[in-house]
Amino acid sequence: MAETAKRRLSKRALFEHLGYEPHPGQRAIHDSKAPRRIVACGVRWGKSICAAMEGLAAAMEPAERSIGWIVAPTYDLSERVFNQVAVVAASHLRHRIVSLKENDRRLVIRNMGGGTSEIRGKSADNPISLLGEGLDWLIVDEASRLKPAIWQGHLSQRLIDKHGWALLISTPKGKGYFYDLFRRGQGIDEAFQSWNMPSWSSPLLDREMIEQERDRLPERVFRQEFGAEFIEGSGSVFRNVRECAVGTFSDPDYRLEYVGGLDLAKVEDYSVLILLDRRRRVVFVDRFHRLDWSIQVSRIRVATQQYNDATVLVDSTGAGEPVFESIRQAGVQARAYPFSQASKAALINNLTLMLERKEIVLPKPDLCPELIEELEAFEFSVTEAGNVRTGSPSGMHDDCVIALALAAWDARNQVVGMQMARAPASSYVVGSRIWT
Repeated sequence: MAETAKRRLSKRALFEHLGYEPHPGQRAIHDSKAPRRIVACGVRWGKSICAAMEGLAAAMEPAERSIGWIVAPTYDLSERVFNQVAVVAASHLRHRIVSLKENDRRLVIRNMGGGTSEIRGKSADNPISLLGEGLDWLIVDEASRLKPAIWQGHLSQRLIDKHGWALLISTPKGKGYFYDLFRRGQGIDEAFQSWNMPSWSSPLLDREMIEQERDRLPERVFRQEFGAEFIEGSGSVFRNVRECAVGTFSDPDYRLEYVGGLDLAKVEDYSVLILLDRRRRVVFVDRFHRLDWSIQVSRIRVATQQYNDATVLVDSTGAGEPVFESIRQAGVQARAYPFSQASKAALINNLTLMLERKEIVLPKPDLCPELIEELEAFEFSVTEAGNVRTGSPSGMHDDCVIALALAAWDARNQVVGMQMARAPASSYVVGSRIWT
């Protein structure tokens, strides 16, 4: 094995054998010898295949034994790169596969020196699983979505004893730790090298089609997702969250009317009930999961009755439909709001407008941290297929956001109904509703 350790793999020859022809941006990353490579790239640039091929090349290096990880915020995301490694290996290097366990995201191959190389797919949502092993190499996909503590406390140390290398590759998301690492690669630290690769730098993409996306997205989102720019708060859907989070919870007042939103749990999610008064102040939040439906229904009924039989808007889609009927039969003043792409967009747009105008009062962050965290994390993103979506980042919940959006939708309608007779001159009409 001592002789084989001195041999070096030719990446270019391997890539040619695998039928992979990297474009110039990808080639620069493959050619770099920096121990820490940081790549900020736009969507559809080709980061997943670039990372997969770099990992496979590392595994093919002559060695008695080597181990490398592919890490992402969730298993679904880590599978994007790991599965590409597995598919290429099965197609072109089948004779070198020692074992492939897709459920465990574990591939062992016979490398060019006759030793064994192990590739593992890992998720950062379970930090305990990231402890223990020393690594020869590490790939972090969607690195900007990782919590800083994951890189600092769980991953970087894995590379020390074996002098391993790391490739962190991601679309930017604000200016967090990933931005700090990127800056170190701009001539500050010789161990780091970084690249900024907007989507249009890939010769495989049509620049004209990319420009068409500019009209569909907020400018700051386009600059982040396609331009690969580091822009603070660029992907955030909601603004003024902290400015609106100045309220407190309050007991029921018999003189007031209340409206609410209810998002029902789906598998691992939470059920969340949020109540607002007519002044659009959040007065009550209840968040729970893993309770029998009968207990949940009773809990919802008691809360809404305490707040003067508050009317509640409920997501009745899918599994929520029979529960919605149970809630109504229990005496809750509930109304259905079936979700579709268009109806959900209307909810989110309404809540966005209320927060933008500071027309809603949220509880202080220490009273309901989950609500504030979910609102601040809710983001615009562009899928691998190029579609624009809003939602929580991978690994996070959005139950509080949806419950608040449902309550805000009902609160808007209630306030509008009250103001019909005395709408100010500055109001204007959209459809059958009055906006101020």
